[in-house]
Amino acid sequence: MTYSKRLNDRKMDELRPIEAKVGVIERADGSAMFKIGNTWAYASVYGPRNLYPKFMQDPQSGILRVNYNMMPFSGSGERVRPGANRRAKEISMVSEKALLPVLDLKEFPNSVVDVFIELPQTEAGSRCAGICAASMALADAGLNMKDLVAAVSVGRVDDKLLVDLDYSEEAYEDGPVADIPIAMMPQSGKITLLQMDGEVTKEDLRKAIGMGKEACGRIYEVMKKALKEKYEVQ
Repeated sequence: MTYSKRLNDRKMDELRPIEAKVGVIERADGSAMFKIGNTWAYASVYGPRNLYPKFMQDPQSGILRVNYNMMPFSGSGERVRPGANRRAKEISMVSEKALLPVLDLKEFPNSVVDVFIELPQTEAGSRCAGICAASMALADAGLNMKDLVAAVSVGRVDDKLLVDLDYSEEAYEDGPVADIPIAMMPQSGKITLLQMDGEVTKEDLRKAIGMGKEACGRIYEVMKKALKEKYEVQ
């Protein structure tokens, strides 16, 4: 039996409903909210500011630090243990690597830009939602950026390639599942994050990346609109 119809009646390349807003945390230098389906991500940016202890400073450039955190009752499955864990550290690291290519921090030597990503509710695609929120928050903070970074999860459920998997699809038990988070710079088409949990053929991976790039383009338009709306003259 093949996966002929998505459980939520979406088309194979259809995204869940998206909402985005910037300037949502008053005391942050930059902040944003990004919601896709039932996954909510809030990001706040602080800095550039002096980095301490001094032995961590880079005299050539500022550094970026990302902290990703799912709140204890945010998940669709089991309760998330509070505090740092291996998964949160891994997603913090890959989110940092996904965002760095659009930033130029050389004008801020010995400094740090801290990004905090908090997820009060999740239903799959949390790292991608967090990257989108963080990208908008960095732009809201006024940092010099080459582009925004848009991210989405693509993958395979049974024999079908899908965009923006939800929890029911990630947990599908009647066939193989592969989850492929992808982040990219939409203006250049350059990929800044590509991971995979599961197995796909080389040909399916190429197709999935193409679907992800197209979906990131649509997400990018939502992100741009949210940033423009903050500065529209009333």
